[in-house]
Amino acid sequence: MNSPDGTAAISLWRDRRFRRFWAGQSASQFGDRITELALPLIAVSTLNASANQVAWLTALIWTPNLLAILLGAWVDHRGDKRRLMILADLVRAAVLLSVPAAYLLGAVTLVQLYAVALLMGTAGVLFNTAYPPFFVRLVPRASYVDANSKLSAGRSVSYVAGPAIGGVLVQALSAPVTLVVDALSFLVSAVLVGRVSVDEPPAAPGGATASSLLQRAREGMSFVVRHPVLRAALGCAATVNFFTFVAGSGLIVLFAGRSLGLSAGAIGIAFGIGATGSLLGAVSAPRISRRFGVGRGIVVGAVLFPAPVAIAAAAGGPLWLRAGALAAAEFLSGFGVMLFDVNLNSLQAAVIPDGMRSRVAGAYSTVNYGVRPVGAVVGGLLATFVGLRATLLVAAVGGALSLLWLLPSPIPRTRSLSRPDPNGRP
Repeated sequence: MNSPDGTAAISLWRDRRFRRFWAGQSASQFGDRITELALPLIAVSTLNASANQVAWLTALIWTPNLLAILLGAWVDHRGDKRRLMILADLVRAAVLLSVPAAYLLGAVTLVQLYAVALLMGTAGVLFNTAYPPFFVRLVPRASYVDANSKLSAGRSVSYVAGPAIGGVLVQALSAPVTLVVDALSFLVSAVLVGRVSVDEPPAAPGGATASSLLQRAREGMSFVVRHPVLRAALGCAATVNFFTFVAGSGLIVLFAGRSLGLSAGAIGIAFGIGATGSLLGAVSAPRISRRFGVGRGIVVGAVLFPAPVAIAAAAGGPLWLRAGALAAAEFLSGFGVMLFDVNLNSLQAAVIPDGMRSRVAGAYSTVNYGVRPVGAVVGGLLATFVGLRATLLVAAVGGALSLLWLLPSPIPRTRSLSRPDPNGRP
């Protein structure tokens, strides 16, 4: 096995513990793609939900992230992070299974779907805040980029094949029954995570009172704000996410259909091509970071993720050129987001001390995910008053300006993760 400093790094595919974890997360990602399709279909086809009701269904999944800073502070106080991850998987499986059970009894309601969305989001936050301390105990430092690449590749494959598989299952089994597949994927994840043994530190001393929880939450946010790498990373990521949701997938689909005159099939093919860009970006990220440096990979990804939407916004000419512009924009953006995520997640894992990992993850989620619905609302207002094309151009330029957070920070000068620096200079 690799040494803690990564000097004897070996292929992660030869590490049985990592293979189990990767398999569980990949299975769970495929299940998520199915639920993303099936849950709104249940609301629309079975309960005749309106567009506003479906929008609330999506919003409720993200809402628990606003409290992630507190949940992260609580998780940091706990000793067995792996057990919390297993609990989160089991809760999500049970919640999803309640929908087909109610459907078979003729009792499914919109209120139940709202509760499912809220509980799924809460369990997801629990898993995500417990994950960073678990990750650094599972993967040696020198393999952070490689591990994030492999995990991101599994997610990218789910975006390539998951919607098609989900569509077939929905047609064959009905949308509610299809949720059983996602529930089973969470059970698979829980079993595999349970078979991954890691050495975890004991629980932190002291009680879990409301005052101590708030204090730890403040400490987590304060640590992020004062740390030169984490402050710049959060500012950049939040800016990118805000403007990405300004141009959210709904507006892009609307623009492609109304302004570019593309059919649903052409739009679907373009998004599929974008998913292959994500897969290529995830696989290529380790090689790019070795060649040019982790920090430069983050810088390039921060621009390449949001900027290509301008290609689609500026598209014109014959139909094939308009469709090609949308496909190129989705491909480049998919490549950019994986280059950004793989390297940034690895850098964060390298600079955050063990006792702060869940608190920092909670603070990140509260800010980074909290700006997403705000961006979506701003995007809708802009589209109404200045038009779809102008809104997409604003999103492209604004997202690319996230680069300004990175340039004065130590991030662009970071070559590798081999030697930690307690002062925030990796």
